Amino acid sequence: MKASPAQPVLETKASPRKPRRRAAAPKTFIRVQVDETLKKEADGLFTHLGFDTPTAIRIFLSKTVNERRIPFEVSHFNAETLEALEESERICRDPNVKGYTDVDEMIREILADV
Repeated sequence: MKASPAQPVLETKASPRKPRRRAAAPKTFIRVQVDETLKKEADGLFTHLGFDTPTAIRIFLSKTVNERRIPFEVSHFNAETLEALEESERICRDPNVKGYTDVDEMIREILADV
C-alpha cells in the first residue's frame, strides 16, 4: 500500500546514546619561574603551532607520564651527573669488581653480607 501525500511515511530511528561523561579530575596549579625572554619566545612558538603555553606544558606532562620518561633526549648533564656516569663506567671496566648474571645469586650474596 502506497502512502498518500496526506499521510507521509514516518521513519523511526533509534535515538543515539549520549556518551557518559567522566567526572572531572581535581585541578591544581604549577608555578614555575622562567626567564622572560624564554617565556616570550615559547609563547610565540606555541601560538604559531596553534595552542598556548599551558596546553604545551600539559602535553609535556601527559607524554612524560604516559611514556614514563622525558619524551626527548637529554644530552647535557651537570658536573655531578657526568662524574657519576664516569665512575659507573670505571666500575664496569674494573676486573676486580664482581659482576652478576644471575639476580638470585646477587641477592643471596647481599643478604649473606647483612
